[in-house]
This record gives sequence, structure tokens and C-alpha cells, in this order.
Amino acid sequence: MLLLSLLLCFSPTALGQLEESQFGDDIDSELADFDLDIAPRRVPRQVKTLLSKETKPHIQELSIKTTIISRYAFTAVHCAMLNRHSAAAEGVFQFQIPAGAYISNFTMIIGGRVYQSEVTPKGKRVKQENSKARNKESGDASPEEVEVFRMAASIPGRNRAVFLLTYEELLQRRLGRYELVTSLRPLQLVSRLSLDVTIVDHSPVTDLQVLPLRNGRSTGTKTPAKPELPVTTVIKNEKNVCKITFSPNIVQQAKITTNGILGDFVIRYDVQRDMGIGDIQVLNGHFVHYFAPKDLPVVPKNVVFVIDTSASMLGTKIRQTKDALFTILRDLRPGDRFNFISFSNRIKVWQPNSLVSVTPLNIRDAKKFIYMLVPNGGTNIDDAIQTGSNLLRDYVSSPDASPNSVSLIIFLTDGRPTVGEIQSTAILGNTRSAVQEKFCIFTIGIGNDVDYRLLERMALENCGMMRRINEDADASAMLKGFYDEIGTPLLSDIRINYTEDSVQYVTQHLFTNYFNGSEIVIAGKLSNQSTESLHVQVTASNNDRSIVLETDVPLRHRQTETEKHVKAAMAAMAVGAKTPGSGVAEGLGVALGSIAEEFVERVWGFLSVKDGLRSRLRSQTSKEREDHIQQATNLSMTYHFLTPLTNLVVEKPEVLADGSMAPAPTIPPSAGEAVSAANDLPDDAEDGKQEKPNRRPGSQTSSLSNKIGKVERRLAKKSITFSKTSADGDPHFVVEFPLSKLTVCFNINGEPGHILRLVSDHKHSGVTVNGKLIGAPAPPGSHKQQRTYFSTITIVVDHPRRAYIEVTPKKVILDGRDRMVLPCHSTVAVDSGALSVSVVGKSNVTVTVGGNIAFVILLHQYKNPAPYQRDHLGFYISNSKGLSHNCHGLLGQFLYEEVGLAELPAQGDMKPSAVLKVKERSVPVVQKSRRIYSGTQSVDCWFARNNAAKLIDGQYEDYLTSNMFDTEDWPHGTNRV
Repeated sequence: MLLLSLLLCFSPTALGQLEESQFGDDIDSELADFDLDIAPRRVPRQVKTLLSKETKPHIQELSIKTTIISRYAFTAVHCAMLNRHSAAAEGVFQFQIPAGAYISNFTMIIGGRVYQSEVTPKGKRVKQENSKARNKESGDASPEEVEVFRMAASIPGRNRAVFLLTYEELLQRRLGRYELVTSLRPLQLVSRLSLDVTIVDHSPVTDLQVLPLRNGRSTGTKTPAKPELPVTTVIKNEKNVCKITFSPNIVQQAKITTNGILGDFVIRYDVQRDMGIGDIQVLNGHFVHYFAPKDLPVVPKNVVFVIDTSASMLGTKIRQTKDALFTILRDLRPGDRFNFISFSNRIKVWQPNSLVSVTPLNIRDAKKFIYMLVPNGGTNIDDAIQTGSNLLRDYVSSPDASPNSVSLIIFLTDGRPTVGEIQSTAILGNTRSAVQEKFCIFTIGIGNDVDYRLLERMALENCGMMRRINEDADASAMLKGFYDEIGTPLLSDIRINYTEDSVQYVTQHLFTNYFNGSEIVIAGKLSNQSTESLHVQVTASNNDRSIVLETDVPLRHRQTETEKHVKAAMAAMAVGAKTPGSGVAEGLGVALGSIAEEFVERVWGFLSVKDGLRSRLRSQTSKEREDHIQQATNLSMTYHFLTPLTNLVVEKPEVLADGSMAPAPTIPPSAGEAVSAANDLPDDAEDGKQEKPNRRPGSQTSSLSNKIGKVERRLAKKSITFSKTSADGDPHFVVEFPLSKLTVCFNINGEPGHILRLVSDHKHSGVTVNGKLIGAPAPPGSHKQQRTYFSTITIVVDHPRRAYIEVTPKKVILDGRDRMVLPCHSTVAVDSGALSVSVVGKSNVTVTVGGNIAFVILLHQYKNPAPYQRDHLGFYISNSKGLSHNCHGLLGQFLYEEVGLAELPAQGDMKPSAVLKVKERSVPVVQKSRRIYSGTQSVDCWFARNNAAKLIDGQYEDYLTSNMFDTEDWPHGTNRV
């Protein structure tokens, strides 16, 4: 098996010699490498000034070569960096790859020494700590369809480093086009920048377009009428072979941008296809079958739109969602049936009894329903899905439904379940029971605070798809684009069968629906390579009839055609390798040509891994799940794919104090720290286990993680000022009265799921703090039935503009100038204007509002928790000067109060007792000692019993709120986010 490690088709010694000859020019001339175009030309003074001010290593060359053979894309990235200074400096190689792609090789060449990566199975110990990748199931990951691969390495003074990265992906056909997106974001001006794309297909290439550089969020799949080519772009289209090159010199880059963020280079194209069984290619005992019929009558659809209208949808999200729905209404066809459901705390159904036909009157009434949607309340995902499923299932079973129509739910949300059933496993089980395999669910997640694992599984288990929409994206265009993909069903119940005794290990061959503009791809392994022919049968339903397509495919003839096809691809790549440039880059081009000879088998491996990961999530038993995991892991190892089940291990180059390279380490690459991938379905977190990674010298972790927003990060200060006024532990409340020189404490025995108002000052300072309780069993021998802790704390700010921060033991969600998610295991500080957040990894989070209000949230995490232990939070008011005298809440009401202590005389055999005087109320109290600040300090306090009866205004129930973003002031008003 040819692995991509063979991309380095020469020895480390030869690589060292190549680097010496390639980079043997005058290193001392700091600007000598900045103008390396073939034709001599002058570099503007402004560009030279920018380059001379660079302190980090300069990227001399960034070469990206992509070869697409029958929709399967191999991409090789070559990046050469020069450290112009005498001291060692850190060079950072960073590159975005499509989320559906798999990295297949990474290599570093530093100081003439080769550091080759290795793919190893992922063990349970590295599942959380070692992984720098953000699991999509957690919502920490950005919903963009890209991942960021990042590797930092120390480069000796006056020396160079070369980074080599390869990845592979099967291009998906959407709306009648394949799309290749290449990120050009080197973060600085590059001396030699080149992108070469070669498209070789069995069928003639049609509708080839190169779009303008796309530097914003994806706005859907609509192609501009007359796209303007990026500067220097050259296109050569010769029937089955197309070549696109883009090579702006350093001045042309500076005209686009001086920060090195050029954007995405986007290529779209399609191929000619004939009616019938589709295109089948055969090579080296494997086959791949592309099936994309056209010119079929449209199948009518029954569609229920289930739309999130919780409070977090307020503003741009709901406006863009409404815009998209108005447009979708215009695209419904006369034979379609539809309905709308909105959900927050409550469920609202537009037409409660059934789905309705597409008539002018119904369209008008639907627009009115959409227009009147107003976000508020929490997120009841389970009831929304149940209501939509029951509505659609009843209609499909009724005599009014067309027998061959396609039924689907389009479900959109921007949050996690907060109301009703909130456990993902229960929601998924309820959904399966309600759907009963009668229709499909297509899910859409907007923003960063979404349980993408839940949405992914909900779609996968119910024959649908999931789409992610970034917080800053044009949600209207992307929602409309997603609907366009699934809005025109042509076939349903598609089954593709092959001669039973001729094939083995066929990838997914049963499909619920086929939508116009998409494509079905199946790959398989031939049992006997000498077999003369392969019988292929396709059965499906279309509108009011069944379709059966059958043919015998001559395998030897197809093998010959595919070999010619591959030779054409290799010839095209060989021509590209002759152009001037880096010898290493040329070597990569030649090596990719060798890999092309195995492209059909690699398509099979790629799809088989995808199938295994999907089957893992759909598994109903642990045995079935483990079998799928083992199969997908073995395939990932065979094809050297970095997947959610494998790690990428690479040694860390060591630079000595004198700036020279350290001797080669004796630790093998497998002993290095491992990195897991997040560019596909996530793997499962182990509850309650946060093992330390097995770190050893000589290892380096590369990170494959999604960007989480435009965040300026810096080290947070570890010295933090606390106060005693707090709510921590079970929860135990402590209130310090400086004017009275007294400290009072009390307990709140709430229920799991209750949300408590801690600070309420919305009308004045604009600050509200809410805390959500989580339950835990009591320890053995305790007098309690259960204990409760704070699992989530939300701080909402309304001045000078609306913003909020949500803290859990694992992450911090900040919605200020930018929406971002910060992990709690890292040390970082962010200033969003309205809110400043400082995270000390695994310790605490400090939130500052306006400079005179500060809260500290302690992170209580357990490495090996007992059954009665839960990760939780402690809340401390550090600075309350900016809160008004009208501030309220369980803690806020005491900030400006004075209290007195009196002693009641002894009565009978009873000893004298203490009474606290609060607002003309007498509260019996006893002396206690409380441990605060994670048990590091003790405080003596006067304890009030019975849920702080008489101590607090009103009753405990008066401090319960409906959702984490509720901002009602005391007494209850109508100020809500």
C-alpha cells in the first residue's frame, strides 16, 4: 500500500542537500528574498517597509498543488520559512483545510533534518487533554466548514524550515456543481506564492468557473453572474483536463491586502453525464460508481419547518431566518404540502391539524405567521421535534398524502435544549420513536452555542443531513442554499446492487432520497479481479412510478479506460512539475502523481471510514459501536488518515541555547504527544475523566482546531482579588456586610434545573447574573437526599450595549463585539468592550463590567469524580461599586444593607440565642464556619436556617427565573433579553 509518507521520495540526506542548494543564497541580506519574480522588477518602498518590520520568520514560499481525479482531490502544501535573525525564533505554520477532508501526511524539515509524522490509534487517555481539536459535538467548534491545522516549531537563527502537508477529500456535488475551496491565509506577504489546480475527469469538464477571492463568511452556493477572476489567474481547459494557476507576486498581494489574508480561492465546475446507470471506474481491484441522473420529473414533497424562536434568536438571526423563509415560500411547488412550527418554551403550530397545499391564500397566511414570530424564552427541542413528527406522520398516513411523495422536517436552532427534556440520548430516542422511519429530518445549527453532536445524530439517524451556519455568516443565504439542495427531490428509496459474488465491502448503497443537483457515490472492492463483468441494478421510486436500471459493466474495458484517465492526470501533473520553483514542491507534485495510481482504492478507503464513523453514531449497542470503531480505525491507519479515531504524532525539533539544532532525539515518534482530528464526526467524551497527557521530551502537538472568532488573546493575570460575598458549593451563600462588620451565611436547597437570580440590576447598571443548578446524590451517610451545585452562570449586560457571558466548568461563551467560545483549560484574556473576560486555565474566570464591577467564577473540576461529585462553579462578587443601591437578587440585595446582631435572653433551660436584624425583620442565627475559595480559607459567619427565611426578601421561589437570559428586576417587571 502506497502511503502518503512516500511523498518524500528521497532520503533525509538528499533533503538536507536539496535544502542547502536551494537556500544557499545570501542569508545575511534580509530583503534579498523578497523580490524573486522571474522578471526583474522594483518593490515599492511601502512593501519593503512592511517586510523589514517583520519580527517573525518570513514565509519565502507557499506552494499549493491540488490534483482532482474524478472528483477526488489530493492537495499538497509546501511552506518554506526563513528566520532572518541570529537568535532562534518560533515559526508557525497554519493552514485551513475543508472539514470533510482528511490529512494524510505532515512533515517538517528543519536544519536539514526530517521530522516525519505518524498516524496512531487514539487511546482513551488522550481523548480530552491531548486533543487540541475542538469537538463539534460540544459546540465549541466554529460551524464553518473548515478546520485550522497549526504547527509551531523553533527555527534556528539564520536558518530555514520547510513544512509539508497533504490532505484528501471527495468533492460533493451541490446544486449541480463541485466546489474546491483553497484557503490562502499565510498571515503575511509571501515572496513566492503559487496555487496550481489540475482537474482530470473521465467525462468532459463543463461550467468551469473561478470566483473572486472570498474573504468573508460563506454566503451560500449561488454563483455570481459574471465573476471577476483573481489577478494573475490563468485557466486552460482542454476537454477532460483543466489547469488553473494563481501566482500573485508580493506587490500584487499587497494590493489585495497587507495582512496576508487573501481569502478563499474557489473553483466550481461540473462534468458531462449521460442518462442511465452512471459512471463506473475500475482500477486495481476496486471500483467507484458515480450516479447523478437528470431530466427526471420532480417528486412532490411534504415539508414541516420547525423554527427556533427562543430569546437567543433575537436580532440578526431571526431577521435573516425570516428573510430566507419568505424566499423559500416563493419556491414551493403546487404539488407540495407544508406547515410551520415555532418553538421556545412553548410550541406554536401555524396550521394545527394538517399540512396545507400551496395556494396564494396559504402562502399569504404563512408569511403573516413568519412575520409575527418574536423570540423569547428557552429552547424546548424535544417537544418541537415531537410536535413536528406527529404532524407529519399523521399526514403521511392519511389518504390525502401522495404515495410517492418525499416527506421531511427542516429543523433550525441556535442553541441547546434548555426546557423540557434536555438529555440528548432521550431526545434522540424520542425522535426515532416519533419518526418511525417514515420521513427524514434535516437539521441546521446557527452559531457557536449549538449541540452539533445532537443535531448530527438526529439527522443521521433519520436519513437527513446537517448544516452549520457560522455566527457571522449570512444565515439567510445559507439557509436558502441548503433548502435549494433538498428542495427538489427526484428519486426516493434508491437501492444500488452489484453482482453478489463479485464484490465485497461495498460502501453505503441504500439511499432514502436523491435531490436534483447532488450525486450518489458508491465504492467497492472486487472479490475477483479477473471477473469479466459486473452486473449493476438501480431501483428507485419517482413520483407515481418505480424505476429500474440495469446493465452489465465490462470490467476490463473500464479498467483500461480508467488507466488512460490516470495517465492523463499524471502527465498533466508532470508538466506542472517542470515549472520553476522549489525542488521539494516539485517532488510533491511527482509524488502526488504516484498516489494518483491508487485513487480508486483511496476513494473506497475514504468513503469506508466515513461510513464507519456514521455507523458508530447510529449504533444501538456497545458491541455494534465497538465493531464500527475498530473497522474505521483500521482503515484510517491503512490509509494514513487523521480522523476522529486516530492521532497525528510528530517529534518536536529542539534548538540548543547557542541556536543550533539538538542531536536527534532517541525517543521514537510514537512516544510524542498525539493530536486528534475534529474534521469529521466527533468522538465521545469520557464523563468525569480528565487524564493528564503522557507528555515526554522531544514531542510536539500540532493542533487541528476550528477558529472560534476574532479574538485578541493574551496571558491572563493570575493574581485575583476575591471577596467573601459568594455562592459556592452546595450552594452555600456567604454575604459580607462591611459597614456592620458582620458575615452572614445561608444555604439554598433548590431543585436540579432551577435557575436562581443572584444579581438583579437591569434597570440601573444593566447587569443581571443567573445561575443554573445541577443535582448530585448525597455522599454516603449524609442526612440529605441530594445536593445541588451551579453548573452554569450567565452574566447579561445591557449598557452600553447588550452582551452576555455564559460560563460552564468546561467553556466560556462570550457574546460581545464578536461571538466566541473560550476553553476553560487554557489561560486567555479577551476584551469585548462591554465585557472583559480573563480565564486562568482550570482555575477561575474573572468578568469585569465597565471597570467598576467584577465577578470571579471558580472552576471546580474533578479528575476522578466519585458518584456524588459533579463539576461545578462558585460565584464571587469581587467589585460591586458599579452596581446601584437598587440592586437585588439572592446576593445583590445585601450589597448596600446594614444589619445588626442582638442576643435574646435565655428562657428556661435554653441558652441565649442570637438574632439578626435585617430590614426590621428578626432572623434567628447560629455561629458557623464556612470554607471558601476552593477550601483554601475559612470564614466565621452567622448562619440563617430554612432556605434563608426572613433573611431574604420574599421566598426562595421568588428568585427562580424561566431561563438563563431572563433579566426581570425585583420586583418582577418585564425587562427581558
